[in-house]
Amino acid sequence: MLKPSLQLRLGQQLTMTPQLQQAIRLLQLPALELQQQVREALEQNVMLEAEDENDEVDSLEGLAAGGAIFEADAGVPDPSGKPLDTERLADGGADADVDAEARDGAPDDWESNSAPAAETSSWNGDDDRALELSDRSGESLQEHLLWQLELGRLSARELTISRLIVDSINDDGYLSDSLEELRAALGPEFAATEAELEAALSHVQACDPAGVGARNVRECILLQLAQLSEDVPCRSLAMEVARNHLELVASQQYGPLRRILRASEEELTMALALVRSCHPRPGSTIQPSEPDYIVPDVYVRRGTDGWVVDLNASALPKVRLNQTYAGLVTRASDHAVLRTQLQEARWLLRSLEIRNETLLKVARCIVARQTSFLNEGEEAMEPMVLRDVAEAVELHESTISRVTTGKYMHTPRGVIEFRYFFSSHVAGNDGSEMSSTAIRAKIRKLIAAENPEAPLSDSRLAEVLSTEGVKVARRTVAKYRESMNIAPSSERRRPPPRN
Repeated sequence: MLKPSLQLRLGQQLTMTPQLQQAIRLLQLPALELQQQVREALEQNVMLEAEDENDEVDSLEGLAAGGAIFEADAGVPDPSGKPLDTERLADGGADADVDAEARDGAPDDWESNSAPAAETSSWNGDDDRALELSDRSGESLQEHLLWQLELGRLSARELTISRLIVDSINDDGYLSDSLEELRAALGPEFAATEAELEAALSHVQACDPAGVGARNVRECILLQLAQLSEDVPCRSLAMEVARNHLELVASQQYGPLRRILRASEEELTMALALVRSCHPRPGSTIQPSEPDYIVPDVYVRRGTDGWVVDLNASALPKVRLNQTYAGLVTRASDHAVLRTQLQEARWLLRSLEIRNETLLKVARCIVARQTSFLNEGEEAMEPMVLRDVAEAVELHESTISRVTTGKYMHTPRGVIEFRYFFSSHVAGNDGSEMSSTAIRAKIRKLIAAENPEAPLSDSRLAEVLSTEGVKVARRTVAKYRESMNIAPSSERRRPPPRN
């Protein structure tokens, strides 16, 4: 017979505390989403306040970048403080002090006033890093077309049908619905005839940009050629090509095309030049939306002793603890709601500090490993995977994945996402390893320098790369070429110029 008994067991386990969940969530947020998250916290928590513009650090909406400066060539030293490696915590391998902080609540250093950058030194914002202002004066393609139609002398009935056609034009400028579908959309009470729809479509097709309202590529090119003056040489020949022989042009069968048209090589060349000058997506020339600007998380610049990385503090929200309210809670400990908000505010400040430190540490490691790329370009890209950085900074791979997702680095070679620096390893002839990004750059360079009359095939590209120490199969070259949207050699071939 079983009897109830008491047993005492010792064990350790990690609980996903609210602080740990918040640290994981903030770590993977891009800069703009992080700012929005902190704005919401400012509205809900009275213990938080935004730092003033006159403070030593930038305000929430500041434009100058700041942060820690370090020398990439000097190695990868640990930043002050310990980044929170959430996956190692989940595996039970966290340091005892960090584990205690996760269980007990606020650590001792959470009494600080703000969430500082990972280092104390800062950049004073004296170079060209001003925020570009976007053009807000654009209008949509539909608004642009309706404005032109309203200036015309159209009756109310014609304008109604034209409006329906304009609403059916997609962003590329093509009519997405057939005239029968548009006629059905008007309903039997309107009773629009096919002739009225054709007339209204002709009004729309006469608008700017040229080629808008076309039902296919052939009609789009014909509409653009029709707006040329009749005195333009080979205009009629170009219209004949667009009307009946676009398939031969696409397959580059210029000999049969010349015999069908009974045109000279010079005339055909001029006609093809007119066809190729037409815009295949006329609607895309009207850009109503504001451009989306990428806010870099770090800046990389060349210093006197190597590459220097500046943490872009302006991209990070600046908040601090409201000492006035915090003092009231200390003196009036019976306010449970305020005490809860105070603890949440300290958690947020600590999580922001951890995010800054981890971001800087990972960026530092990437720059140190990709110095050759910064100095020489894509062909010098070093092979690197998440595990390489994880081992160097002593964090889990999934933590590196969170840090590098949606984070950008401003370099002399452009604004680059962190993930761009990661690529697979390809073994070379001498046993060394090369980045797949570097191989793509070599393929692109070889194709750019090839003879257009005799373009390099995938097999030939593989042979040339092999002579340069890069051992890749033909199918690998084809895969890389297709990933860069480069046509095969048969489609890149161009006829020799006429003497």
